[in-house]
Amino acid sequence: MAKATGPGKDETGDAPDVAQYLVKDPERFALNLARMVEQAGKAASAWVEPREKGERRDAVAEPMADMVKTFSKVTEYWLSDPSRALEAQTRLFAGYLTVWGNAISHARTGEPPPDAIVPDQGDRRFQDPDWGRNAFFDFLKQAYLVTSRWANDLVERADGLDDHTRHKASFYVKQISNAISPSNFILTNPELFRETVASNGENLVRGMKMLAEDIAAGHGDLKLRQADNTSFEVGRNIATTPGKVVGRSDVAEIIQYEPATDKVLKRPLLICPPWINKFYILDLNPEKSFIRWAVEQGHTVFVVSWVNPDERHGAKNWEAYIREGLQYGLDTIERTTGEHEVNAVGYCVGGTLLAAALALMAQERDDRIRSATFFATQVDFTYAGDLKVFVDEDQVAAVERSMNERGYLEGTRMATAFNMLRSGDLIWPYVVNNYMRGKDPLPFDLLYWNADSTRMAAANHSYYLRNCYLQNTLSQGRMELAGRTLSLADVTIPVYNLATKDDHIAPARSVFVGSGYFGGKVEYVLTGSGHIAGVVNPPKSKKYQYWTGGPPTGTLEDWLASATETPGSWWPHWQTWLLAQDARRVKARKPGKGVKVLGDAPGTYVKVRV
Repeated sequence: MAKATGPGKDETGDAPDVAQYLVKDPERFALNLARMVEQAGKAASAWVEPREKGERRDAVAEPMADMVKTFSKVTEYWLSDPSRALEAQTRLFAGYLTVWGNAISHARTGEPPPDAIVPDQGDRRFQDPDWGRNAFFDFLKQAYLVTSRWANDLVERADGLDDHTRHKASFYVKQISNAISPSNFILTNPELFRETVASNGENLVRGMKMLAEDIAAGHGDLKLRQADNTSFEVGRNIATTPGKVVGRSDVAEIIQYEPATDKVLKRPLLICPPWINKFYILDLNPEKSFIRWAVEQGHTVFVVSWVNPDERHGAKNWEAYIREGLQYGLDTIERTTGEHEVNAVGYCVGGTLLAAALALMAQERDDRIRSATFFATQVDFTYAGDLKVFVDEDQVAAVERSMNERGYLEGTRMATAFNMLRSGDLIWPYVVNNYMRGKDPLPFDLLYWNADSTRMAAANHSYYLRNCYLQNTLSQGRMELAGRTLSLADVTIPVYNLATKDDHIAPARSVFVGSGYFGGKVEYVLTGSGHIAGVVNPPKSKKYQYWTGGPPTGTLEDWLASATETPGSWWPHWQTWLLAQDARRVKARKPGKGVKVLGDAPGTYVKVRV
């Protein structure tokens, strides 16, 4: 009969088997190491070749310089007073003494002590049993946790730092801590160690081969593979809601979707997605598609599909995106449906553009948009998320220099920035899985979309960074556009303002504060989960919840304390709100009436990859 197991025992009750960490076939292992080196050479060649040809220029110097400058301010505080420096060193030393004492106790008893230092709840890096039962790996884990927590504490306890510097320092500490985790390295991760030994290093050969392929795919930069991209194709099994391209400008295609009901709402629905990502996040598949669901509720849905810009679009600024995107969409709707009144939806930065357009249109007496819905949209950037780390005068100037060389910002730059916001989920697990375990990532439509990055037109992106993140001009009534100074107070139409509770891009507090700048009635709704899952949450999934309450005044905490929580999707609540604005229905409209049909949905712009 098998013995009882415990933290220091394996499934037979014995001490952990050391043999599983010993190479069984040295000759085969050595051969695979040689093959790994060969593949590593191909990876290095894929990185070097475009730089030798002048096709790629590294932009590492500016971020590294900013990180060093930021850390120097934290260091200055601790080293400016010898007693503070001693206190900081003493805390770290005391932590290491605790780890050392725990390691001795673990080695003696075979079990970790009751007061062992443990990861935070939800930290999935240390789930393998040997992180606890093997004294060596347990020591590495605890030493890492002590060091990373101490470093973060240095930032939090450094007095005299301005909010932006503290924010950047905390962000950089998190990035470094995630990067140096023992879970990321073969010799310090028990699971990786065992897999490498068991396969005699074949995982490393596969991993280096994948690394070479991903650097080549990124044209000299690493294009991290987060999903099996061969499983998806836009228009075949993703972005498949039937429709037609009914308009095309230099910056946008306008898609009209086929009706699914005999009667439709009189007011068409125009969706303005972010240009930082592609619109099909709202049409991933039939089960998760907000677009398909809206069509089924009786909306005549039009979507702005932004161009993936190149050198030709470098001078396209915010006014161009409003005139040739949003207003061009409104013109197209009026031509093909005959309707003057429209409901509009803006998502993320697409919502920020929509808000600015509404303020501009109010001054120009363009009243076609009669209600506005914002998904995870910021109009005030005082409490913007971790993306603010990348935005100060020096960093924006560096980005502008880079963009002006080609007229656009590389899509991989923005993709990397977004991945860094959640590097513990979106970077390092894939580095370990792909390049160390040598395993292909699983098919996942959301991560396929996440990797389908877009470029940023230079003038457009520069205007966005400076006016929104750097100077916050929109909410302050100082944004200048088309020769006018905009004010959100001029936007008096009904607004449905959706925030997501765990948003790391448009924090719920930021969206809440932004609600107060509109001149009309605002329905603020808070939904569970984050920037994507909170928005793309169909009713059939029966996931998460949403909160509704009174006007968005006071603080978010006070509002939430008296709000009503409802389980499930917010989509039906939005539909009810929209019907309260205008519930009139007319005969269903076929796409393309009165205009030239340019092709089937999802169009051509969305299929351009970088």
